[in-house]
Amino acid sequence: MTVNRPLRVAVIAGEASGDQLGAGLLAALKQRVPDIEFAGVGGSAMQRQGLVCWADQEQLAVMGLFEVLRKLPSLLRLRRRLRQQIIDWKPDLFLGIDAPDFNLPLARMLRVQGLTTAHYVSPSVWAWRQGRVHGIRRSIDLMLTLFPFEGDFYAQHDVPFAFVGHTLADRLPMQPDTAAYRHRLGLTGTEPILGLLPGSRRGEVARIAPDFLAAARLLRQRTPTLRVLIPAANTLRHQELTQLLMPDDADWMTLLEGHSHDVLGASDVVLVASGTATLETALLKKPMVVGYRFSGLTYWVGKFLMRIPWVALPNILARRFVVPELLQGELTPERAADELYDFLHNPERRQQCIECFEDMHKRLGRAADDVAADALLDLIAEKAAEGNAGA
Repeated sequence: MTVNRPLRVAVIAGEASGDQLGAGLLAALKQRVPDIEFAGVGGSAMQRQGLVCWADQEQLAVMGLFEVLRKLPSLLRLRRRLRQQIIDWKPDLFLGIDAPDFNLPLARMLRVQGLTTAHYVSPSVWAWRQGRVHGIRRSIDLMLTLFPFEGDFYAQHDVPFAFVGHTLADRLPMQPDTAAYRHRLGLTGTEPILGLLPGSRRGEVARIAPDFLAAARLLRQRTPTLRVLIPAANTLRHQELTQLLMPDDADWMTLLEGHSHDVLGASDVVLVASGTATLETALLKKPMVVGYRFSGLTYWVGKFLMRIPWVALPNILARRFVVPELLQGELTPERAADELYDFLHNPERRQQCIECFEDMHKRLGRAADDVAADALLDLIAEKAAEGNAGA
């Protein structure tokens, strides 16, 4: 590929999970094009791969329809600023990673200006608000999909896509070494371990963590040797969770900053907020209970628009309820503790869950970073050739 300057990719990743996906992809692009330049929005992992960051990623970490509305003025200002920065920088590609309500409208604005655009991580358009697909078709030149069933939907609606699989499935072993994870955390006993992950956003922790912690305390009453590990997503979440702990919890609960992967690997069972963490939990072959509580209006609007009966990624991938989903009023400490206790003490149920996760792992492992990097470079080359032909 002949250019007068290094290849440039503007990229915006909306939250911690997007930062991890983006970091692997940026590394794969650098292997192919060593002098490539990256700028936009991302976290520490993407910045270690050379991303010049133009804004704090935390500004985009908003979940829920009405939560977004409250922050809408500042989000619109940020998008206008980033739009102009990207246009002035003149990248060869704009790539949005997740955060579809922010990134896809931005991609459409940039595409109108003649920029090549792509999006990594399909929004759940196949599950709800399916009419969004028409806007997606106008916004991007390529959709990079994580899951096999998404391609069928985009093919039906004439949206160019590439199924790349999930980078977590490439990085994680089929048979995790639980003892090694425990050793890394300094754990030497054989007591049962509950991993407790109440989300990475402030609103999630506020709505979910009190019931998660109460469920852990109930489970401890029934399993006196239980130990609980809680990996806070960042310093702010650590501070918020610290305020929710009771003095007696210190004897058997450990609150960490980060280390979510090690906590999942070390656990026997996991209580986790719905989101990307559920997929990592499944790929580590850990039985889980998924809980979530949206704001009231967001939940009822979403329930009206949903086209599938599942929320948790493992259930969506399996097309059945493999793990319990406790949403809104169903998320009670008693119900969560009962489900967790059953996973700890019902070997047959545990094994069925693990076998399903192993099948998932096999289907998602496709060298995602490499496949995605090749697809994006092919797109850039194709658009450059079209531009040269039209010149």
